Amino acid sequence: MNSRSSTPFDELDRKIITALMANARTSFAEIGTAIGLSATAVKRRVDRLRETGVITGFSATVKPSALGWRTEAYVEVYCEGAAPPRRLAEVVRDYPEIAAAMTVTGGADALLHVRARDVEHFEEVLERIRQEPFIRKTISVMVLSHLLPESPEAGASHPAPEGAPGGAADVR
Repeated sequence: MNSRSSTPFDELDRKIITALMANARTSFAEIGTAIGLSATAVKRRVDRLRETGVITGFSATVKPSALGWRTEAYVEVYCEGAAPPRRLAEVVRDYPEIAAAMTVTGGADALLHVRARDVEHFEEVLERIRQEPFIRKTISVMVLSHLLPESPEAGASHPAPEGAPGGAADVR
């Protein structure tokens, strides 16, 4: 059952989602108490929201510097001709340093959110990206600080790559 249109999405679902977005570790009992449902009813709704693809997963927000990501930038990517989004997606998947990537309107073809250990590591990543045959140029903007430190962009969505401080290969 993966049909979103056959399953109603109501105000209680919105309250459950809001509670889980604020803290994915909140128990079904706590959510139920807050919105007037039993823990079992909350669990049924969460299961349905997962089955229908409304909730796609649960994750922890981690301070990037704790994982060794001390440098952050956004990179505009300009392609030769019309690079299909599918090809761009294939390329960015090969870079563990790319935290997010999207096609965009305007002059650039894509925007990459890059995290690196330091400026030298960022430069290495940038040079590898520029070596892709269909990439004409890049324009980078370094992040100095997060004005909304609680935002998802201020957290890490995946661990540091192999060999990075705090990464899987870093044993101290």
